[in-house]
Order: sequence, then C-alpha cells, then structure tokens
Amino acid sequence: MARNSYELGVGVSEDHLALADAVSGFVERTITSETVRAAVESTDAGKLPYWDALVAQDLLSLHIAEDLGGQGAGLLTLAVALEPLGRGLHTGPFVPTALASAVLAQDGGAWARAQLPGLADGSRTGAVALSSALTGELRDGVLVVDGTADGVVGALSADVLIAPVTVDGDRQWVAFDNIELSVSTQDNVDVLRGAGRLQADAVEVPAERVLTVTSTRVRSVAAVVLGAEAVGVMSWCVSTAAEYAKTRVQFGRPIGQFQGVKHKCAHMGIALEKARAVLWDAAYALDRDDDTADYAAAIAALIIPDAAVEVAQDCIQVHGGIGFTWEHDAHLYYRRALALRGQLSGRDERAEAVAGYALSGVTLSNELELPEEAEQIRAGIRAELAEIAAIDDEDDQLVALGDGGWNLPHLPRPYGRSASPLEQVVISQEIKASGIAMPQLLMGTWAVGAIVPHGDERQKRELVVPTLRGELVWCQLFSEPGAGSDLASLTTKAVKVDGGWRVTGQKIWTTVAQFAQWAMLIARTSPDKPKHEGITYFVLDMSSPGITVRPLREMTGSALFNEVFLDDVFIPDENVVGAVDDGWHVARTTLAGERVALSQKMEAYATDTDLLRFAIGRDLSPVARYRVGELMAESRAVDVIGSRVVLKQLSGIDVSTTSSVGKLLGMGLGQAISEFIVAELGVAGVVSVPGERSDHAMEQLIAGRATTIYGGTTEVQLNVIGERMLGLPRDAAPSA
Repeated sequence: MARNSYELGVGVSEDHLALADAVSGFVERTITSETVRAAVESTDAGKLPYWDALVAQDLLSLHIAEDLGGQGAGLLTLAVALEPLGRGLHTGPFVPTALASAVLAQDGGAWARAQLPGLADGSRTGAVALSSALTGELRDGVLVVDGTADGVVGALSADVLIAPVTVDGDRQWVAFDNIELSVSTQDNVDVLRGAGRLQADAVEVPAERVLTVTSTRVRSVAAVVLGAEAVGVMSWCVSTAAEYAKTRVQFGRPIGQFQGVKHKCAHMGIALEKARAVLWDAAYALDRDDDTADYAAAIAALIIPDAAVEVAQDCIQVHGGIGFTWEHDAHLYYRRALALRGQLSGRDERAEAVAGYALSGVTLSNELELPEEAEQIRAGIRAELAEIAAIDDEDDQLVALGDGGWNLPHLPRPYGRSASPLEQVVISQEIKASGIAMPQLLMGTWAVGAIVPHGDERQKRELVVPTLRGELVWCQLFSEPGAGSDLASLTTKAVKVDGGWRVTGQKIWTTVAQFAQWAMLIARTSPDKPKHEGITYFVLDMSSPGITVRPLREMTGSALFNEVFLDDVFIPDENVVGAVDDGWHVARTTLAGERVALSQKMEAYATDTDLLRFAIGRDLSPVARYRVGELMAESRAVDVIGSRVVLKQLSGIDVSTTSSVGKLLGMGLGQAISEFIVAELGVAGVVSVPGERSDHAMEQLIAGRATTIYGGTTEVQLNVIGERMLGLPRDAAPSA
C-alpha cells in the first residue's frame, strides 16, 4: 500500500508510517489471493500456514510493556500495524490474540502480567467475548461460573479466553483456560474467521483470574483493535472500487467519469478519512491514559463499524454484477466488516455511550501536542503580543497587528512573519490566549493572498498594507450567473484600450459588494484562447464609474450577497495582478486559500457548542439522545481531521484534499445540528416562543443552507475528492 495512503495523524509519526509500509509489504508477499482462497474453502480453524512468519514480524508485542516481553509502543502503533493486515484480509488468531493481550495489559495484576509474554511471542493465543450470558456465584469464597457466550472470534484455538460474567448484578471480566470450557463451532458470516460458543458448567475461577479492568475500558480497547482492522477493510474497498471505476468502461467511457459513481467513491474515501482520524485519536488517548480516553474510544466505536459496512457495500455496488460473485473478494471484505460490527454491540448502545459523555459535560481537548521546538519560540511570540495587547487605542492596535505581520503570519515579511507552519500554530494559540480581537479581513484575506505573490510593489504598498491594518474592505468578483462553480467559463470581457482595459459583464454571489472599497476581478482578455487561458486578474476600485451593485435578498431576509453589473468600466494597466492572460494562475491562489479557510467549523453557523447548549439539561427522548451521540461523534471527526490538516502542514504535506474533506464534513455537520435543534423544538422551532432558542435556531437553520453551496458546492467538492484523492478521471468534456 502506498505510503501516502496513511499520512500523518494525531500522534502518528514517521516511524509509524515506516511500520505501515513494512507490514503492507509483508502482507502483499505472504497473504496472497491464493492463500485467502484456500482459507475460504478450508474447515481448519487453527493456525494458518503463514502464522510463524507473521509471528516473526514481532507485531503481537507492539503494545505490550517492555518488561513483559513487548516493545512498549502502545495501542496506536498496534492500530497502525493492524490496518494493512485488515487490508490483506488476514485470518487466524492474530487479532483475537492482540485484543486479549491488550485487555490483560489494562489489568496489571500478577496473573494477567504473567500471560503477556506468551501472547507477545505467539506461543499462546487468546480470545475475548465482548458479551455473554455467563453468570457467576460466590460459593465458599470461590467464583463458580455457568452459562454461555456466543460468537467468540478465535475461541476455537485460543489458550486464554476472556469473557464478562454477571455476578450479583455486576459485570466482571474473567479469564479462563481453554480446557475449562466447552467450545463448539458456530456458523459465521465471516467465512475466513472461526467463531465459537463457550459453555461453562460450574467452572471454578481462582480470584487471581477475576480481572480488575472495567467493561468500559474493555470496549474502548476493542474499539481500537477491531476498529483498526475495519479501517483496513475500508482501505481495500476504497482503493479497489476506485481502481475498477478507472478501468471499467461503459457507454464509451470509464464509469468513474460518471458523477454517480465518482461521488459514491468519493463518499467512500471520505468515510475512510473520517474513520482513520477517530481511530488514531482514540488509540492515542488510550496510550496517554487521558481522562477522556474512553469518550474518544466511544466515538471511534460509533463511527467505524457502520462506516466499514457501508463502504464494503458500496464497493460491491461499484463493481456491479462481478462484485456479487463468489469469485470476487468484495464479499469477503463485506463479511469481515459485518462480523466486526457485530462484535461491538448495536448502534443504539454505541450512540448512547457517546451521548452519555457529551450530555454529562465531558469535553475532548483539541490541543495539538507540538514538538519541543514550539516552546522555544513561544516565549518571544508571547512577549511581542503582550505589547500589542497593552495598546489601549483600538485603531493603533489594528495598525500594530497589521504592520507586525500577525494577521496572516505565513506571508513573507513585511506583510506577514514568514512563519513556518509550526510558528503559525503557536501564534494562533498565543493570540487566543492574549484575548486580542483580531480584525475580520473577510475577502481581504484572499486578496492579500493573491497580491503578495503575484502583485507589484505599488499594489502591495497601496493595497496590501492598508488591508492588513483593517482599513480596506474587499469583495470578490469571480462568479457569474451562467458559470457558477465553473469559473473558467466566465464571459465578462476586458478589452484593451489606451492605458488600461474596458470591462463589461455581470458578477453574482458577491459577498459585501455594497460595502467594499476594492474588488478582485477576473475577466476574459483573450477569447480565442482555451478557457483556462486568456483570463486576467485585476484589482478594481469599486468607486469606478460604470459599476452597479444590486443586493440579493437571501433566504434569511438579509442581503449579504450581491449581483454586480460592469458597464464599460475602466481599469488602468497598473491594476493588473500578475501577467495578462495568466489570471487563472493568480485566481487559483485565491481559491486555494478559500478552501483551506472553509475546512474548519464556522462559528457563525451551528456547531457542537450550540448542540450542547440546547441539549444539556433537556428531557430528550431515546431517539434524540441517539442523534446527539451521532452528531457529537461527527463533530469530533471534523475536529480531528482539522488537526490532521495542521499536522500535514507542519510536515510539508499537501493539505488540499484533506481540507476539502474537512469542509464538506464541517458544513454538512452545521446543517445537521441546526436541523436537529429545530426539529426537536417543534412549534418553537418555527415560531418565536419566549424562553426558547427559537429565533437563533431558525436563523442558523436558514443561513446554514448556504454553507454547502459557496466556496465550492458539495458536488464540486466530491468531484475534487474523487479526482485528487482517488485518481478518478475528470468529467467528460461536453460534446460539440
């Protein structure tokens, strides 16, 4: 599997990526299609031919403490290794054994610790029943267990079996030796991995084998271990479906060129990004033993299993008839996804777990763990900002922020601070801590982002400097009535005249044009050239004769957007940014900045803060609590993906695709939260009711409909993700 299919995540290092590559190589060499197919037809539930080779990779010991025969690398490292194993459809006792040792490692008792070396070196195997009908009774101080546990993966060959036992109404986790229980084979939807029923008949359990680990922590560990394998399943399904969509031709073109298929594949890729993000987040939290680690794991448990099943279903769908055959591997991955989901309880129980944490006021930190260099630069940044914070006059403070390069610190000096990605993160943290109110540059951010790299010194001096001081308001004259998101199809014309250009055309969806002093404008200057060529980027003084601004009243009743008519407007040559006919290159700088900015949650629209403010303390139905759990899990996924964007930037990795994923998920989340609140309010969601959040909820709901349109509609974002992340072919050119 390609290295860049993993990339960096929360807590994931270059060493992790190297490990993933190494395991991928082992899987490709060892777990071949022939090996998998032989296992499908085999009735032997024991160890597979490649078991010794797999054990020799020393992966079973990754998460076990060094003094117990392990490597002490933690659950995150194990999760990174499990993904390529899941991608290779690994069978046998590896995953059940890894889960058993991870559970025993949480106990810390002498008996549990004594089992770990054998599980780490593969000389013994284990299995865990995550649910059971086992009951226990204390008789003369000895726990006697009876009952059954169904669907225990790996039970048929396990030496150590761990299962929950109900004792006086409480659930305790007990470790059994295989010989103490009767184990019988059960049919399993996963034809590659055996499962069995455990039968206990008056089994006496020594006190040392009653573990101290809690049910919550067992399920947290299982969410990571089984979730990692599920992410591997998803990874295979995404890449296999995308590859098929590139090569399968129907109606004279690859099916991946049809938006129905392209968007389905893009949704699959998004689900994988989201699942991988929350998996690594949970594993990292468990390794650090954070107070909120079980909350993070509950989110992973809610998102990953169902996403794996849905992605596997979509993989079959993309393949069509061939995907439904026994000979194609797609059904094996679908079966594995179903089996993994079945191990982690019903979705309602998983959603309730997340809702329980959220509604009790537990919060998850969004702070990044930065490298040591961050602290070396923090003190100087803090000192400089303290001086600005001490300025009493608001205008003087804005000038200091602009001239100091604090507003857009990534820009080169003197407009920014030539800040590295790490410095930018520290600056953002320290500005927040200082309480300084930063200027809202709005469209000015994108104007500056284009002028600094492409403009001349006069433009930078006369336009960039005052913009950074908060003195100029900008608008963006890009979109046109007939072009929409297809900006290269614009028809606004700029004709060369003495000393400049005469521009005629119409622009639409122009934010704050009625207040703007300057505008970014793209117009066609060479109509005979291909559509991405012959476009020039201008800066336009909005007080120029021939400009008419007509506000567009929106669904909200306000008029943030406008249509702008340009009637023979003169623009001097000095206001061309970059080279004539090279405006598409300049415009892409602005568009790229827009997409990154919109990939984060926007406080102007509904966020998890609004959701919790509404829901905490409210008498919610079970259905409503279920939905709160879903929305809070989705919100965490957006946060962690945002963190991944930052981490990629810190490592110099391109973030454009991840930003598109974050933008799409974040904007959809805001809409979903608003819709939930309004629906729960009932009548108070559609009329103003004293004491309720009626007006605020209605405003957020209506305004939020725009978020999946501007900055690249959802459909455009899906095209971008399908083409750039998955390599699917671009849409076919329209026929003549």
